[in-house]
Amino acid sequence: MANRGRRFPPEVLNEEEFATLVRSCSRRSSTGLRNRALIVLLYRAGLRVREALSLLPKDLDPARGTVRILHGKGDRARTVGMDAEAFAVVDAWIERRRRLGLRTDRPLFCTLDGKTMRTAYVRAMLPRIARKAGIEKRVHAHGLRHSHAARLADSGVPIHVIAAQLGHANIGTTHRYVAHLAPTAVVNAVRGVPWGSVTYTASRRAEPACK
Repeated sequence: MANRGRRFPPEVLNEEEFATLVRSCSRRSSTGLRNRALIVLLYRAGLRVREALSLLPKDLDPARGTVRILHGKGDRARTVGMDAEAFAVVDAWIERRRRLGLRTDRPLFCTLDGKTMRTAYVRAMLPRIARKAGIEKRVHAHGLRHSHAARLADSGVPIHVIAAQLGHANIGTTHRYVAHLAPTAVVNAVRGVPWGSVTYTASRRAEPACK
């Protein structure tokens, strides 16, 4: 394949694209509810896919708005925040898990018979749902994490808070992580500069061609 081995920069989803992606998951089937909850959690909490697949139901605390990751990168534990709307989506899957008789000591995101989900399933699932949603960007779990970081940066969240949310040990990593992902402030600053008037109408005497 022509693109085999190539690494592409992440393509950040905007809010409309993310909403379209989520709406493309069934709200009736158990698989749809699970995948919908997983996508929402990856984006709204900014987790790595392995972190999300390692969660147990007890690791979520809707009352406090927290998600507890016990074994993050480098085996570091951390607690991150997630909003109430996202918790509501995840709770719909948790309720379906109860109805399916899945034990609470099984991973939060598991197969319908309680087995561990593989990252390969998520890698295949996200592009498939993106195609169904008509999204032309490359959609993958790490891209949702980047989209989370970009959303925080665009909303003015301090860089050290973003670093803690993402689980970066070095804040320099976070600077590099969001520098090319959250250009809103740069774009707005340049657009707001009083450049003055520019007239593009042709003058009476044509200027010599640039060489």
